[in-house]
Amino acid sequence: MNTGTLVGSLIMAVVVVVLIAVIIQAMLRGWRRRAERQAELIGALPPLPDTVGPAIIHATKGLYVGSTLVPNWNDRVAVGDLGFRHKAVLTRYPEGIMLQRNGAGPIWIPDESITSIRTERGIAGKALTHEGILAIRWRLPSGTEIDTGFRADNRAAYEPWLEVA
Repeated sequence: MNTGTLVGSLIMAVVVVVLIAVIIQAMLRGWRRRAERQAELIGALPPLPDTVGPAIIHATKGLYVGSTLVPNWNDRVAVGDLGFRHKAVLTRYPEGIMLQRNGAGPIWIPDESITSIRTERGIAGKALTHEGILAIRWRLPSGTEIDTGFRADNRAAYEPWLEVA
């Protein structure tokens, strides 16, 4: 390789690295701005209860897909850690639904806040070819309605969730 080709290759590599860094920085800035815009809408999540009764639907393992603002299935909530996917366990109690996420705090959905539980083809940027996502629509203490998406490891586990709703 001659010197001219080597210098040209190094310059091109630096340009590509800088371009990638600028794109990543712009994406992070956009995510932070979205979180700032949504902070007032979302407010504080409901507190975890001190005690709960026996489980109505036992632990369903799967993936917390994310939460979205109603009615836009693709408008992901970016506040706190609600916008990030995590392995999770979903359990139904008489007082509400507990979504325990690995690597993030649990989400408590009080029973009186739940407006519907259904299956969907897509939510929060996750689209499937079949009704593979359990979507829980509920009202936050701030009054904002959101859909929380959960994809179970076994789709047959959705049946008791849909019957109870």
